[in-house]
Amino acid sequence: MTQGVGALIYAKPTGRYLWLMRTGSSWAMTWALPGGKVDGNETVIVGLAREIQEELGGRITDPKLIPIERYTSNDRRFIYHTFFVSVDNEFMPGLNDEHIGYAWLPLSALPKPLHPGIVRTLATPEVVDKLRYCELHC
Repeated sequence: MTQGVGALIYAKPTGRYLWLMRTGSSWAMTWALPGGKVDGNETVIVGLAREIQEELGGRITDPKLIPIERYTSNDRRFIYHTFFVSVDNEFMPGLNDEHIGYAWLPLSALPKPLHPGIVRTLATPEVVDKLRYCELHC
């Protein structure tokens, strides 16, 4: 089984989320979340912390991770964990070679084209309800 993780990073003062434009790998040139594959020896939390460090240049230290969704593929070979992470201010990420751009945008103005996985996630009313709750209380 393969596991993946991603973070919906939310800037409290602006009400906007961080989106990254993917390069070269699967789903290139789509907007997605910071995150990636959990290595075999990692927990989901350790994997997400590593991915945030690698993809954002260490701009978030000791993130408070709120679980939002656990997606399992139909064949049960892939599980993707999505977390909410609140930050005090927007920042310019130190992007690695997996991304060519970033944007801070509210859920009401999503970038296009979005990675299909995040399209599915944000089409789930329970997920959006959790995000709205976290925006106010997390």
